[in-house]
Amino acid sequence: MNGPQLSALVVAHDEECQLAECLICLGFADEIVVVLDRCDDRSREIALRFTTRLVEGAWEREGPRRHAGIEACRSEWILEVDADERVTAELAAEIRRVVATSAAAWHLIPVDNYVGTRLVRWGWGASFGRSAHAALFCKGVKHWGKERVHPVVSFAGQQGHTLSSRLIHYVDRDISEMLRRLDRYTSARAQDLRDSGDIGGYGRNLRRIGSRFWKCYVGRRGYREGPFGFLIALCAALYPILSYLKARLDPPPGSAPPTDSLSAARDKEQVIAGNG
Repeated sequence: MNGPQLSALVVAHDEECQLAECLICLGFADEIVVVLDRCDDRSREIALRFTTRLVEGAWEREGPRRHAGIEACRSEWILEVDADERVTAELAAEIRRVVATSAAAWHLIPVDNYVGTRLVRWGWGASFGRSAHAALFCKGVKHWGKERVHPVVSFAGQQGHTLSSRLIHYVDRDISEMLRRLDRYTSARAQDLRDSGDIGGYGRNLRRIGSRFWKCYVGRRGYREGPFGFLIALCAALYPILSYLKARLDPPPGSAPPTDSLSAARDKEQVIAGNG
């Protein structure tokens, strides 16, 4: 085949409900690689309908599992998408044109985020959503950091132009799922803070509520989305302070729950009274 080849990479954990819809959009790539991380559902069976290039394992952190998938890709260019993302026909055609002509090492792809059936384009950012990401890159230039949530991504090589076609991202089914995602993200971030040995200060994280809300609602024009923009800005604003409070006040995962000395004393009194 003339020109650079393209691998489509998908990382999945128990994604049987949406994996097929993601993979069916990737037939324009020269190969599809699927990373299956601790999947206990039908994800493997579904993936095999589209490719035999599977990487199976168990990874605690995002970076190592992403790197395992990147290493398995055999093409010069890699398109990295998640199971809740969809590549449109227009984007697929633009990607093929870019990999055939680009002298850059990586490109940003803009994202259209959906909450349920509602397109929410404005206000994303500040660790709670993205309006674009570097999904198209040459093998060897993208490196994921070690953080549990929102790993720092670094690149070697020149950035190219941002593509004009958009990647569709079904980020949350409804508001309840958005709030559950905030809970998961802040729990993972709290563990990263504990591991770092510096969880930060209460005052600084309290002040960040206002600055981050302003960044998303005003700076990123979340106000254009009405109540949805307010909700996204609110979640982004609460992310640092909730992560800090969990790191400071919650017991670390796997630790024994704290003993309620008063309850324990009452239980002991009841046992003694019963024996009497």
